[in-house]
Formats: sequence, structure tokens, C-alpha cells
Amino acid sequence: MKAIDFFCGAGGMTYGISQSGINVLAGIDNDPNCRETYEINNPNSEFIETDIHELSEEELARVTGIEKDDDSLLFIGCSPCQFWTKINTCKNKSLESKNLLGEFQRFVSWFRPGYIVIENVPGLLNNKKEKVLDDFLNFLDSEFYVYDHGIINANYYGVPQSRKRYLLIATRVSDNIQIPEEKYDKNLTVRNSIGVHNGFGAIADGHKDKTGFMHTTALLLEKNKKRIRKTPNDGGTRLSWKDDPELQIDAYRGKDTIFKDVYGRMFWDKPAPTITTRFNSLSNGRFGHPEEPRAISLREGATLQTFSKAYIFRGAREASIAKLIGNAVPPELARRIGSSIRKNYETVKVRN
Repeated sequence: MKAIDFFCGAGGMTYGISQSGINVLAGIDNDPNCRETYEINNPNSEFIETDIHELSEEELARVTGIEKDDDSLLFIGCSPCQFWTKINTCKNKSLESKNLLGEFQRFVSWFRPGYIVIENVPGLLNNKKEKVLDDFLNFLDSEFYVYDHGIINANYYGVPQSRKRYLLIATRVSDNIQIPEEKYDKNLTVRNSIGVHNGFGAIADGHKDKTGFMHTTALLLEKNKKRIRKTPNDGGTRLSWKDDPELQIDAYRGKDTIFKDVYGRMFWDKPAPTITTRFNSLSNGRFGHPEEPRAISLREGATLQTFSKAYIFRGAREASIAKLIGNAVPPELARRIGSSIRKNYETVKVRN
């Protein structure tokens, strides 16, 4: 089987799909900051840097060699999700991400690949006002694709992180397809992923790791240093210093029930919270190390996303690298999706 990874980012989906034995011919993204990271780690996949609105079907065929009506071809569409996320963002700035599914549909309509995968935030399914997903599902019906879709948690797919996502798998090759089966694993915890016992040396905030391992942490303001030290290990929250007039934050005075995770520490024996694009910032979620007085490092975040410790990330700034990691599809989730599709395809081949 072969695949095209639309909106490929840093290559999490490409990496995982490749591990399942599917040859990812190319990844497409308009962000030049993704190129070096993608190409270093996925040398057999071509990085096509372009805006999908400006890419023609004929050009994609020419560059990749793919053909129409190829049963062994998989199209993957994990488009940027700012418009659909529940996190407060400026919707005007993210409007351009709203209709990327329609652009993806243009290529599906032209090539009619044997298989399709879409991964996105749950808001793509749950938003009742917008009909973008409904339109795409109606299109699949009209093209005689069968599909399974719904909200999944990556923690049931080998990822030590609670990460709810919308997942769709479709095919016109088989008369039946299903999202991979959920498998609960109590060992998918922070303790079994990071920590000194897993090769992550004890470091301070502001530590800069110049090696490819990139065990690098953000520097904390003095007040935040005091806050994290006063936050109990293993799941402590900002409520531990809510009555300290020096440390309490004005916006949270008397509001102990909102945003309880910000400035919090991760639990050792639970999955990590969703690794977002700002996971290396103590103030943006429960991203405090379970016991060290700092936010988690770039490599710790990547590991909780199931990137190999050998996966190399390149970026001009720590924030841009954190964005690459947080936006990525966890490779282990991708591998399981790919394995499920390969099994479906092989079954069809045997039957025919």
C-alpha cells in the first residue's frame, strides 16, 4: 500500500503509518518550519511545501506518480484544527482552517483512493452549526465509500496521554471497515514514559540541551518558580497557593473551580493530559513535572506523544518546536490505524 499525507506537519502520522508497512510517498504542508523535521525523520517520503488551495490534482499526480482508482492508495487528511477546537482562539484568524476538508475532498474526488483517514479535534463532529463534516460524509456516500467514525481517546491506542480526537476511516474497496479496536492498558502512564528511571535526567527550569535529545525546559519567572515549588508533587494544583497573596493570580481570586489544571503537576500513575502546542509552558495546563520544579521538557512532551527518542526536531525557537510536537498525530496511534487498514486491504486481496 501507498499513502499521501495531507497537512503532514512534523510527520507524526507519516512516521506511524510507515511503521505499519504502508509506503508514504509524500507529505504535504504549507508550513516551511515543518520541512527539516519531516525530511530528517521520513527520508523515504517527499515533503511538498505548498498551500493545498494552490495545488492541482494533475500536479500531485505528476510529483508523486499516483493514479486514479488505485485500490492500494490511502489519502490521509489531518488538517489544522484551530477553527474546530474548544480552546479559546480567534476564530477570524482560524477561518482558513475551516474549509480545508473541502480542499481535501477535491483530491479524493479526483483520485478516488481505496482508503481515506481523517483525524481532527472532536469539534469537527460536535459542532452542530457548521455542516462541513456532514457535507463530506454525504460526498462519501455519493461515491460509494463505507466508513466508520467517531470520537476516540488516543490513550486506548498505545498513547500515555488522554487525547480525544475525531477519527474517520473510509474505503470503497471493502464492504466493511471499522476504527481499530480500543485496548485499555494500565501501564500507559507518565511514570512509565518519563522520569530519571526512563533516561530523563533531573534538570532545572531553563535547562538548554544542545544535543539531539533536546531535554530542554522553559525558563520560569521567579514567581512561577515559587508557585511550582509550593505545588505538591504528583498531581498538585494551583489551589495549594490560592491563599498566598503574593502567589495567587488576580484572575483566579475566588474562582477555584475554573481552569484548575493550569500551573498543575502531572500525576505519575495516570496518563498525561493532552499535549498541546504550548505543553512546555507551566501556565498553559497541567504541564508541571510530577516532582521536579519545572514544566516538562520538549523531549518529555514528544515521548508522551509516542515519538521515538531518536526522532529529531528542528526549529528556530523552543515555541516552534513545541508547536510541531503538540500538533502532531501520535505515531503509535497512526501505526495502529495503518495496521488496521493494511489488514482490511489484505483481506480484500485474498478474497479477490
